[in-house]
Amino acid sequence: MNGDTQSITAPHPTAREVWHHVRTELRPKGRLLTSFNVISGAVIAVGIVLVIIRFAFGLGSITNLSQAFPWGLWITFDVITGVAFAGGAYVLTFMVYVLGIDRYKPILRATILNAFLAYVFYAGAVLLDLGRPWHIANPIIGNSFGLSSVLFLVSWHFALYMLTALVEFSPAIAEWLGLRRLRKLLGSLTFGAVIFGVTLSTLHQSGLGAVFMMAKDKIFPLWYSEYIPVLFFVSSIFAGLSMVVFEGTISERVFDHLITSKSRLSRADILVGLARICAGTMFVYLFLEVLSLTHSQTWRYLWSSMGLWFLVEVVGFVAVPCVFYVVALRQRNFLLIRIAAIMTMVGVVLNRMNIAIFAYRWDAPHHYIPSWMEVEVTLAIVFAEIWAFRWIVNRMPVLSDPPLWASEQPKHAST
Repeated sequence: MNGDTQSITAPHPTAREVWHHVRTELRPKGRLLTSFNVISGAVIAVGIVLVIIRFAFGLGSITNLSQAFPWGLWITFDVITGVAFAGGAYVLTFMVYVLGIDRYKPILRATILNAFLAYVFYAGAVLLDLGRPWHIANPIIGNSFGLSSVLFLVSWHFALYMLTALVEFSPAIAEWLGLRRLRKLLGSLTFGAVIFGVTLSTLHQSGLGAVFMMAKDKIFPLWYSEYIPVLFFVSSIFAGLSMVVFEGTISERVFDHLITSKSRLSRADILVGLARICAGTMFVYLFLEVLSLTHSQTWRYLWSSMGLWFLVEVVGFVAVPCVFYVVALRQRNFLLIRIAAIMTMVGVVLNRMNIAIFAYRWDAPHHYIPSWMEVEVTLAIVFAEIWAFRWIVNRMPVLSDPPLWASEQPKHAST
């Protein structure tokens, strides 16, 4: 390869040509000294120092975790919430490949990439949170926990879905490298990977909720429910699609030069479709919440201080954005759709934080409050993921059209 378009699309590039192309692509594109790069780079640098301190001196050196509160910000936000926000990938791949709704294809690769990076970086957050990180393989092999443990199932689902998302995105990597034969092989695996990925996502989205069913006496009754696994699964649908709306809004501005005119014209219909699904699933979620309160007879707690906080979450950040979505659909108000998406994302963060932190051992004399260092490391992880996403999108056919030779692949061999 010589780095130009013609050589990239050569039928059989040699290994030397591929390596030369990769080395060329490692060079920065665009200005380095931007305000975002400077701020995020500083946050990442400080985060790296704190991570080194954490591994050198233990969790207590930078966190406020304890035996009473073993799960803090890293697990709650980076993992439990992050996995919900990555749910847009399994929803969209199911709609495109299984239901055949092709209008969502322009945003499919970006959504899959976001999910893959989320799982990779949040797996790192799990490693940070373990008191003995070298034991990270224990849940996967069933050691200490047993093969019937919920964590055993979630760990396997997590690891397998990470590989599945990579397979789903891999055709874009092959196109970037100009590897036609490999692109054809990887494309043929896509449909099977989608079916496997949707199955895994259904299981581990609900599985994360099932973990909290073992803490019945520690979670405030309004948040504890036998429906937690179902609530986690349903909320992952509108959480993931709201993230797609938010991410798409940012991408339209940052990567405007990469988006084709055809894709840009279809954005309005895509936005309306996503809003419609979000509104429907949020209505289902609200129905399940009412069903849960009725079944558990916990209505009386609504008039307590914790009950008012529960209403802030459910009414303010589920019911209200649900209404916003419905109104926006009738008026085709795209700004209102974006506002509803942001409110929905805040609500999902609040829900996961409530279950794992605020409503967890709510009556303890000393409650967990994350340290500034935990917050800083979380921001560093998020910024590092954004950097990786930006690097890939600027080089691979994620938002831009694939090469002509790739567009000639069979329908189920393209993503």
